[in-house]
Order: sequence, then structure tokens, then C-alpha cells
Amino acid sequence: MKLTDREKAERLQTIRCFVLDMDGTIYLGEKLFDFTREFLDTVEAAGKTFCFFTNNSSKNEEAYLSKLARMGISIPKERMLISNGVIIDWLKANRPGESAYVVGTPLLEEAFRLAGIPCKGEDASFVVLGFDTTLTYEKLAIACSMVRAGKAIYGVNPDWNCPVENGFIPDCGSMAALIKASTGVQCEFFGKPSPHTLRYLLEHTGCRAGELAVVGDRLYTDIAVADGTPVTSILVLTGETQLSDLEKSAVQPDLVCDSLAELTRLLKLNC
Repeated sequence: MKLTDREKAERLQTIRCFVLDMDGTIYLGEKLFDFTREFLDTVEAAGKTFCFFTNNSSKNEEAYLSKLARMGISIPKERMLISNGVIIDWLKANRPGESAYVVGTPLLEEAFRLAGIPCKGEDASFVVLGFDTTLTYEKLAIACSMVRAGKAIYGVNPDWNCPVENGFIPDCGSMAALIKASTGVQCEFFGKPSPHTLRYLLEHTGCRAGELAVVGDRLYTDIAVADGTPVTSILVLTGETQLSDLEKSAVQPDLVCDSLAELTRLLKLNC
């Protein structure tokens, strides 16, 4: 059943924090959407808050904070969350003192080292697969060899593609599919929609599930992370998902908005 604007606005009244995806939601590539700043201002004017969470594991917090600053958005570090942090926290709690073979960018490797997780070669304890824009055949061959030897493989984020200005490029999920085709082993993922991510968001925002809204452009990550929980999921149509995709998806958002501009207008109805 299609909701009216008033019904959509009422759903937003209990939200304390909006968790915003980045690629395809607030910007596309290096271009900030025209309506993003007004949305952020409206959230704060309404007495609510926001943070960013991206599945894109090719960069670290500092890189994203610098990118946002170039776009005129300045936020404290604790409001910039990445799938990298989800897997790092889990590994420190569940595999302390062990080393990782990181199939990822130099920035992802640096994040592991700074967190106290040693990065080694084939003698590492397990494989970590990220969105590696520096991927080489040698890295894949080593990872597959380790997996065949019985070592665990963990995927940072399950995204098939990353949206860019002129289309899409293969992301971590596609790389994981290649490794699975070679080894028969499917890695466990930690970014959206993993329950690991939901626990991470609740912990870092300090919100109860019913006070959290996840906003994004992908059904199988942004929206699925809230599926079956009291978290409100809001799909925006400025990235990967088209309205026609909803007809064949088992995962359905609580709210659908053309963009953050529509979400801004709904928030203002409550003011």
C-alpha cells in the first residue's frame, strides 16, 4: 500500500539518527548532489542527527573525511563509519593476536595495521578480501591458495558493483565470486547487510533499533541490513536501484523517496 506524505512523515518522528550511505545517496563519484547539504541542515534543525556509513572498503576514515570536506561537509571522525571498522572490531574480539593476508588497497592494509592486526603474506592466519582497486592476479592466486589450504576468508563488503560517474565498476562481492568459483568457498561478509554491521551501528550511535533509520540506494545492502528489525529503511532512487526493481525484490524498504530532497520535505512536515 502506497503511503501518503503525512504517513511517511509520521514514520520519521521517532527517528533520532539517520545512517546515510554515501555513493549513490549523498554523492556520485566526486559530485555532491545539490540537495545533500539542505537535508543535513534539516536533520539537525529537527533536533536529530546523522552519520555516514559506507560499504566501500577501498578507503579509510581520513580519506572519506577529506572528500566530504572538499564538498563542504565537515563532521567529527566518530560520525564517519566504514565496513572496515566492522570487520576489524570483530577480528580483534574473535581472533586476537592473529595476522591477516589483506587483498585490498594500501589504505585498507593501513587500517588493519593501525588497529594492531599484523598484515602478512601466505603465512598469515586468514584472508581478508576488500574492495581492491589495486587488485592483481598474484593477490588472487595467493588468496585462493590459502583458502584451499583451509584458511578462513572474510569479505569486508558484499557489494557487486561500486557506482561511479559513468556507470559501475566491480566491487568486493564480484571479487569474492571469483574466489568462490576457483575454491568453492564463499567468504563471510561483514559490511551491510550483515548483522555484524547492525550491531556496530547500534553501538556507535547509541540508539535503540527503533530510533535508527538507514538510508541508501541498494536493496541488497542498505535496505537489507534493516530487514526484519525495528530499524527504519529508506530507499532513495539516486543510485543503483530503480523503482522497477522493487517488484522482483524479496527485500522491501519501509519508505521510498526519489532522493534526499523528498526526505527533506517530509522532515519539514513535522516542524
